[in-house]
Amino acid sequence: MKRPDLDPETVAWTLGGLAVAGAIVGAAVVFLGLYNVSAKVGHFPGVGSVLHTTFRNSVDLRAMSVDDVPELTDEMAALGAKHFDAACADCHSAPGRGRTATMRAMSPLPPHITQAVGHWNPAELHWIVREGVKMSGMPHWPADRDEEVWPVVAFLTRVQEGMDGAAYTEMTGMEKTAARDFAYCTSCHGERGATDNPHIPRLDILSRAYMTEALSAYRRGARDSGIMEHAATEVTPAALAEYAERFAGFAPEGGSVNGADGDLVARGRALSRAEDSTRVPACAACHGPWPDQLDEAFPSLAGQNQSYLGQQLTLWRDGQRGGGRVRELMHLAAEELTDADIEALAAYYASLAPATLNETAEAE
Repeated sequence: MKRPDLDPETVAWTLGGLAVAGAIVGAAVVFLGLYNVSAKVGHFPGVGSVLHTTFRNSVDLRAMSVDDVPELTDEMAALGAKHFDAACADCHSAPGRGRTATMRAMSPLPPHITQAVGHWNPAELHWIVREGVKMSGMPHWPADRDEEVWPVVAFLTRVQEGMDGAAYTEMTGMEKTAARDFAYCTSCHGERGATDNPHIPRLDILSRAYMTEALSAYRRGARDSGIMEHAATEVTPAALAEYAERFAGFAPEGGSVNGADGDLVARGRALSRAEDSTRVPACAACHGPWPDQLDEAFPSLAGQNQSYLGQQLTLWRDGQRGGGRVRELMHLAAEELTDADIEALAAYYASLAPATLNETAEAE
């Protein structure tokens, strides 16, 4: 049977009418409140499955290659666990814990962390933690530093391996994070401000003024760190100043806990004094070792953890670090550093024994 010819004008009017009708229905839903947004009612049947499939395929499309995933060490996992406990457990609970009634009433329901990790690979977990998930309440990482996400991913891979409640408590150092008292800070930084976790800075070698300014910058979002921005906003400004003073009051104990190649340390020492290069300013002029600190805005670096130092120097060079009143000076000082320079400088300063502010002159 021959199909009758369609009049173009009729088709146009029909399509136009459908478009107008759709716009009217859409406006009624939006402006008259016809769509029920109640979390208690939930989605229409099938919507949840469609959204989850979309989520799965979106992550698969956008996640990095698994070949680009760094080594996910136990030290990274320990840092990630502490951040998870403070920032994520209120929705996803934790290994060995159940979900509260409030968690179960959320829509969509946040899966328990032991279920949420699913079969995602580390590259996909990194994308999810960094980007967050629209229309689910899952926030994106609150800073632009991708490398900070890996400790959380390292922790999540341990959950995938079957972490129980006892292992979680041991890793976080607390039964359940409650009041953000001084113990909240020492759970990462150590009871006296010294930690052997290479991804966490020592605080016992820093001045009260420097730490107070840094914590204030984190709290304002002026210094970029998803982990520390969260931590600093969970503590009152007065408490932050008090904790900085307490950490500054601890005398550094013992020698350096960092080991490094002697040739690398020697090159870092020469760079710190600008002995063989006019390309990089003398780090020692501001950061020591010196007999007297020039300015409390310049932190002492002797004995600081090597991995942390390398990370911070990279951030300064790449223009991703800030917050302090001399930040522009540091940006200029670091902009010509190569990766090899950063490795050498971090190794040199990490090799030095920590000392009090007026006792950091290097022994010749």
